[in-house]
Amino acid sequence: MENLSIADNGGIIPPQALGRPPQLQQLPAQMFTTAAQLLDLTDKKLMVALRDGRKLLGILRSWDQFELTRTLATPANLVLQSTKERIFVPPGTAPNQTRGLYADIERGIFLVRGENVLLLGEIDLDRDDDPPPGYDLADAELVQALAKQMKRDEKTKEKSKTKKLATLGFEGENLGETLL
Repeated sequence: MENLSIADNGGIIPPQALGRPPQLQQLPAQMFTTAAQLLDLTDKKLMVALRDGRKLLGILRSWDQFELTRTLATPANLVLQSTKERIFVPPGTAPNQTRGLYADIERGIFLVRGENVLLLGEIDLDRDDDPPPGYDLADAELVQALAKQMKRDEKTKEKSKTKKLATLGFEGENLGETLL
C-alpha cells in the first residue's frame, strides 16, 4: 500500500507551474438553490413539501429574495396560485384498504413562509392528471378523517413510547410537554 498524504496530487502538474493561470470552475445550474433558481420556476406548477408534513401543489407566481444576515440565510417566501393541498393516507389505515388514498383540497392563493419549505419541485404536466402510484383518489372528507385519526394514533403511540423511555431514564426534547 502506498503512503499518501493530503499534499499528494497524483502526479498532476498544477497550471501555475506551467505559467498559466488556473481555470475557473463552472458550477452546474443545479447547484444554485437561492432565489436565482426560483426565477426559472416562476409561472410553473410546483409541489411544495412543508416542514409540518403538508404537500401543496400550485403555480408559483411570486417570491422574494432571501435575506442574508451574519448568522443565517432566510429562504425565499413563495406565493402559489390555484393551490391544492394533497392529503395522503397510506395503505392499511382503514379496514380492507389495500391501496393508499389521497384527496386534493382547494386552497386558492397561498403564501408560504420560506423557513417552512422542506422541498419543492416542478411538476411534469404530462403526468399531472395521473394518480400517484399505489394511491386512489377518494372523497376529501373521508381522507381528512382518516388522516386525523392516523395522526391521533401516532401521537398516542409517541406519548406512550416517551413515557416508557422516561421510566428507563431517557429524556427527550420537550419531555415535559409530551407527558402533560
